Amino acid sequence: MIKKVIQVNSSFEAAFAAQMVQKASQFKSRISLVAAEKTANAKSIMGIISMNLQKGNTVTIVIDGEDEQQALPELEAILSSKE
Repeated sequence: MIKKVIQVNSSFEAAFAAQMVQKASQFKSRISLVAAEKTANAKSIMGIISMNLQKGNTVTIVIDGEDEQQALPELEAILSSKE
């Protein structure tokens, strides 16, 4: 299992959340985002949107599975990319 805290550098609007879900869905690992007291499945667009992440928030990405090492840098790039 990998856990990493990442600062969100973009507004997490629907299109941005869709990009995250599309990338996360390419991996077999279980992937969750944790912010404040909310946890969302990174493969669920409604879950991610309901987190209401904003630019400057920190989020912990939790990845558990056989391809976790490959998933982390790709998902981190999405979360930390600038608009």
